Amino acid sequence: MIFPDSFSRYANGWGSWILLSATGLVLLRKFQSWYRLRHFKGPFIASLTRLWLVRCITGGRMHLDFQEVNQKYGTLARVGPNDLITSDPAVMRRMSAVRSTYRRSEWYIGVRFNPGRDNIVSVRDEDQHNKLRSMMAAGYSGKENEDLEGTVDRNIQALIKLIRDKYLSTDLVNKPMDFGRKSQYFTLDVISDVSYRQPFGYMATDSDMYNYISVVESVFVAALMVTIYPWLNKILGLSIFKSALPSDQDPMGLGKILGITNKVVAERFGPNKKVQRDMLGSFVSHGLTQEEAESGMFIQITAGSDTTATAIRTTMLHLLTHAHVMSKLRTEISNTQISSPIRESEARQMPYLQAIIKEGLRMFPPVVGLMSKEVPPDGDVINNKFVPGGTKIGFGAYGIFRDKEAWGQDSETFRPERWLEVSPEKLKEMEATLELVFGYGRYQCLGKTLAMMELNKIFVELLRNFDFNIVNPLSPVRSVCFGIFFQSEMWLTAYERKE
Repeated sequence: MIFPDSFSRYANGWGSWILLSATGLVLLRKFQSWYRLRHFKGPFIASLTRLWLVRCITGGRMHLDFQEVNQKYGTLARVGPNDLITSDPAVMRRMSAVRSTYRRSEWYIGVRFNPGRDNIVSVRDEDQHNKLRSMMAAGYSGKENEDLEGTVDRNIQALIKLIRDKYLSTDLVNKPMDFGRKSQYFTLDVISDVSYRQPFGYMATDSDMYNYISVVESVFVAALMVTIYPWLNKILGLSIFKSALPSDQDPMGLGKILGITNKVVAERFGPNKKVQRDMLGSFVSHGLTQEEAESGMFIQITAGSDTTATAIRTTMLHLLTHAHVMSKLRTEISNTQISSPIRESEARQMPYLQAIIKEGLRMFPPVVGLMSKEVPPDGDVINNKFVPGGTKIGFGAYGIFRDKEAWGQDSETFRPERWLEVSPEKLKEMEATLELVFGYGRYQCLGKTLAMMELNKIFVELLRNFDFNIVNPLSPVRSVCFGIFFQSEMWLTAYERKE
């Protein structure tokens, strides 16, 4: 018989043993995790816990955090228990090449807008990914999209009209506008117009319709947590949490855009289906199911509008803060025989404009999330170091595009001339690296054609019509980074251009 005091000592003994065993098991696993990638340097805390990554993605400056890691610890550095980040463009191309044995990591689970449904960005099965790309490529390229260039032109003219009608300043009256918001109104209307001949109407209403932009900015950090902890996706898929996710019945936010998209997609299926030569029409004609078309349209609207808007905003900001660059661009516009509106083929023949676009993308790559790829099961050898199979290697965008060895000692400076003064061989190398802005190989962004068309036109048309000033030079824009950039309060004044 065990008396109470004896039982207490007995229980306490077992409790202490269990606690010590559990602690020992945790420490053993931590040691094993650290030991596995011990030959890669990085912040020590990052080798033990993903909390370092959590701090990065919630801090609003993850692009700079990752750049600093690569600068301090090398082109392949450790940022998590099973995570490396590279600032070596050769490694990025190696992982994404068509015949590469690397695969998308669990990071991509975090870019599912519906926990139970993949899209072209999130799908990890290579056969399924290749199948979706082949069915969607023609629609994105514009080959089956009637009047793609005209659609972009119409929306640029809508932006010019909005500025002229509502925000034109004079010597007597200042009418500041938030160009950060206006540029995203423009890209949202372009992407919806190109997708299904129905612009959302952001520029017509001059408003954040359905509070879409503000809702995305408020929830994006939480959504990004799934890229760090993929198991959260399964929790979000439980019925008790589904009410918190966007629904096509929502009157505002992401759900409202989802509802509009699903309604338009539904019209293209069924016995009385609507047939149009637009991006959605191309998807349908190439065999996408209704569910695949819904996911495909939604991801391209949400992802395509933010990223292109960032490229427009940041390149414009660099133009406005570099008077000599602006002057040279205006001279090129004036001295080149171009149409009104400018044709993309004409824009491609303007060397300084092309240098500005390239330099703008280099200085501020719009997508800087990890987008990790998974090392094949047998492992790999990179820079004479063995990388175990299953390790995740992420994209160190700022480290790649600000590297002094690749771009020169003035790599932190906006200088378009760097694209014009190099040898053909060096230019080819620089352009190959810049391509990583849009991904590479089998993971290259399908929306590149449309994004480049917008960039080739927007600056010429805006500068033909207006002179712009920055309202607050000491704080020209509010910019935070959560893998993509959220930018607003870019207050500009616009004056009618007088030649």
